[in-house]
Amino acid sequence: MKSLRLLLRFLTIGGLVLLLLIPLMMIRGTINDRERYRAQAVERVSQSMAGPQQLVGPLRVVPWKATRKVNVTNASGQPEVRDEVTEGYIYQTPKRLSIEGGLKPDKRRIGLYDVRVFQLKANVKADFDELPITEVSDRIYGEPYVVLGVADVRGFVGTPTLKIDGRPLALESGTGVMADRMAGMHAILPKSELALPSSRLEMDLTLAGTQSLGIAPLGDSNHISLHSAWPHPLFGGRFLPNDRKIGADGFSASWEISSLASAAQSQLATSSGKLTRRDSSAYAQTISSSDEGSSSGALDSVDISLVDPVDVYTQADRASKYGILFVVLTFVGFALFELIKRLPIHPLQYLLVGLALAIFFLLLLSLSEHIDFWKAYLISAVACIGLQFVYLSGVLKSWLRAAGFATMLTALYGVLYGLLVSEDNALLMGSLMLFGILAVIMWVTRKIDWYDLSASLR
Repeated sequence: MKSLRLLLRFLTIGGLVLLLLIPLMMIRGTINDRERYRAQAVERVSQSMAGPQQLVGPLRVVPWKATRKVNVTNASGQPEVRDEVTEGYIYQTPKRLSIEGGLKPDKRRIGLYDVRVFQLKANVKADFDELPITEVSDRIYGEPYVVLGVADVRGFVGTPTLKIDGRPLALESGTGVMADRMAGMHAILPKSELALPSSRLEMDLTLAGTQSLGIAPLGDSNHISLHSAWPHPLFGGRFLPNDRKIGADGFSASWEISSLASAAQSQLATSSGKLTRRDSSAYAQTISSSDEGSSSGALDSVDISLVDPVDVYTQADRASKYGILFVVLTFVGFALFELIKRLPIHPLQYLLVGLALAIFFLLLLSLSEHIDFWKAYLISAVACIGLQFVYLSGVLKSWLRAAGFATMLTALYGVLYGLLVSEDNALLMGSLMLFGILAVIMWVTRKIDWYDLSASLR
């Protein structure tokens, strides 16, 4: 019967732990809601300014029309011959493509949320080989033009300049016959009856965007070089930089990509979707999927995202995952203290202490939206530890005992902060912490006579 009382006490404590999962899950739900609000802020900036950007090209395009006679049946059921017109185009990718530029970071604030934006100032050079134009019966070729695909043309700052073999050409909006496959701009080339001659294209442009930039390596040989004052880039897409330097004053990165290593040219030929498609929730993509190498576009591309290294919602969410561990460890300490010192603690007192532990994560979330994360963490931890110190001094009937539990909680909060700031070593640190705590509990209880405790339990 005495053993059943001890078992019942532990079952009661276990039930309280499960009960406290409700406020902990509600707090995690609040964190997810705030993340969605932040994603909506990113979307608002994308709609009013320009979204994530993708560069495709430049390409040389030659449209054509073909007319043929077909036999059809008219409305009266009589056979007749009609002209059927089909349209299409041929295109050419560069032999060599070079894109060099700098990303100027900036931010837009929507309510409580900062949205990272940028301006790309780039110099684009493309060398094209001669493009023979094959004569086909009943096919008429139109004016050739050069096309540059851009995900969001609202991002152009000023008017880009374009030169072909040193001769300036006027740029026009739209991509002509490729309008259903990409947005962007084009420039009319001099018409040639037999072939487009080899030529060198040079373009200077300034392009604004939100959060991320993608560049499709469509040339046979591609050189891409970018730099920025932003010190926290995330390199993604299908290709990581061949050379990169990242420091407190910014980053520089360069790529050397051959068409043998990229499927972009074959994707250009076979893809039926938008070639300049970029995920409008690029921010969520780059933060929640931290593995480099993912791509959000229809073409293989080089992706660069300007990310916040201390994203408060990611940090708060990671911290809240340890909430149940805080509760369990505190309750275990209470239970051992209650059994060893013969000091009864009411289940309601367990519950109040557990709620105080849970409220820490809500304080952390709300404060971190207004001040630096480490400051929010410090203030929340001090507030909750101080509250429990005062409360436990009455529960345990001793300021010294309350100070001991406050010291334990301080150590737990300190270890948790170490887990949050050392993401790469979080699993190792967490495993060592759990092992150490279990070792301490086993050491403290190694000589306890649990049958005697059961007999003396009131």
